[in-house]
Amino acid sequence: MTTTPSSDPRPVGIAYLIGRIDHVLNRRLRDSLAVLGLTAPQYTALSVLNAQSQLSNAQLAERSMVSPQSANEMVKTMESRGWIERQPDASHGRIIQISLTESGQSLLRNCDIAVAKLEVAMLAELGIDERNALHGQLRKLLRSLGSMMVDPVHMEGK
Repeated sequence: MTTTPSSDPRPVGIAYLIGRIDHVLNRRLRDSLAVLGLTAPQYTALSVLNAQSQLSNAQLAERSMVSPQSANEMVKTMESRGWIERQPDASHGRIIQISLTESGQSLLRNCDIAVAKLEVAMLAELGIDERNALHGQLRKLLRSLGSMMVDPVHMEGK
């Protein structure tokens, strides 16, 4: 018998599998990046800065998925290691713009190689069509979750 989400209130296990993938992937990323001397949030921040050129601390925090306080500490660390530089915004004196240094760009290239190897290993059992389909499906899931409104009244008792 095939059930639909409305006829069977039990979860099918997708959320659990995604959670497990997230857990294992984060551990593998952490291990791969630690060899290069940085954390996964630092790698994310360097990637975001590379894509955006310059950002404020608040923008970096939001796009790197960390709190403003964590971003502030991370920026201090990355600046002390010479990976980024901070300069006052030309149009607004109180905003500090953050950008990658040449050293940060070089480190990011090495990290990208390590992360690409991890992705290749993770996707090794999938053909190119399956990889493309998975990528599209994951984007759809993210869009769905991003647009979903949580209704606390209907969540009670479930």
